[in-house]
Amino acid sequence: MPSPHPPPPRSGPDRCPGALRVHAAADGGLARVRLPGGLLTRVQTGALADAAAALGDGFLELTSRANVQIRGLAEGAEGELGDRLRAAGLLPSATHERVRNIAASVLSGRDGAGLLDVRPLVPALDAALCADPALAALSGRFLFALDDGRGDAIALRPDVGLYAVAPDELALVLAGTDSGLRTSREHAVGLAVDAARAFLRARTAEWRISELPDRAPLVEALARGRRRAGPVPVPAVPSRTPLGAIPQRDGRRAHSALVPLGRLDPAPLRDAEEIIVTPWRGVVIPDLTDMPHFPGLVTAADWAGVTACAGRPGCARSLTDVRADAAAAVLAARPHGPAGGAPVHWSGCERRCGHPPDRHVAVVAAPGGYEVRLGDEVRARTRDPAATAAAVARTRRSE
Repeated sequence: MPSPHPPPPRSGPDRCPGALRVHAAADGGLARVRLPGGLLTRVQTGALADAAAALGDGFLELTSRANVQIRGLAEGAEGELGDRLRAAGLLPSATHERVRNIAASVLSGRDGAGLLDVRPLVPALDAALCADPALAALSGRFLFALDDGRGDAIALRPDVGLYAVAPDELALVLAGTDSGLRTSREHAVGLAVDAARAFLRARTAEWRISELPDRAPLVEALARGRRRAGPVPVPAVPSRTPLGAIPQRDGRRAHSALVPLGRLDPAPLRDAEEIIVTPWRGVVIPDLTDMPHFPGLVTAADWAGVTACAGRPGCARSLTDVRADAAAAVLAARPHGPAGGAPVHWSGCERRCGHPPDRHVAVVAAPGGYEVRLGDEVRARTRDPAATAAAVARTRRSE
């Protein structure tokens, strides 16, 4: 299973931030808290809200892997942050906290759309990862995904994905490609952990499975004693969670909403018994009998698919305040109706942090303006907000 265009070899250490290893940003320390399956209990939401208010800038940033970040930390605040997270059950392992990247189908087991309920697999996989000392060597960018067959989590192109193809059968997907190996629900976690161990044995300087020049030896090492099947197509574009009220099988409803540009004030969500952070910088509040108002959350379609990096003043590399520019573009487009079309990601520099894995419109800051790109093609170069908004709308609709 060769990778036709593997990314270039890595140079330097993995500096992916965690809850204890904080990144020094322009606006203070940045801590990233892993949320396996995107799940937060009421106690955990309160703990994060308190930590952000006491130690950071008061907000939570939602990431493209359904994790959260706290910004604006003072030097040395990671010690107290770790204590707070540990008390809330958000830091079960100091050694493995950066490798607990587990995405899962957001509505699995609730709306009846999947082939099986992957929710029990999330804590089982998390516990198995933390129990193996060797797996602490995984990169902070290494991603696991558990997809119930609906095609939301698996389209994130995880390093190790389990994709339901029958009510008790899951395909092992490596870096977006079906390996042909199959497993049952009972043995799914074991296969995922074995795949991560096999990657660590096979790698040299690579951080991700997609970077391996040849994945065939990895598959063969995992194939012994396991069933093979003809490969199935793996979705490349995620089936994103719908917005608004979603009926559940038990008669209750879930409220699905976006957090504009991923910057969330968690205080209004303290009373929610459970929150699921989604990989598209939104949240789902499940198991509701009525539909209360949640300040700061939006269901308007004009925000769908619009994301941005931190930009200025939080990032010293950024050329501009991309969040403000992205918000202005959304407002400018409103009189013409929702833009629709491809997702769009605004970036303050060429690093394009946090961009979606699927095909999207890239709005990249350049000296004096922005470049609007689709794939490798530059569609427009703009120098004022109105022109940028118009170019983005045209490019989104062209897909």
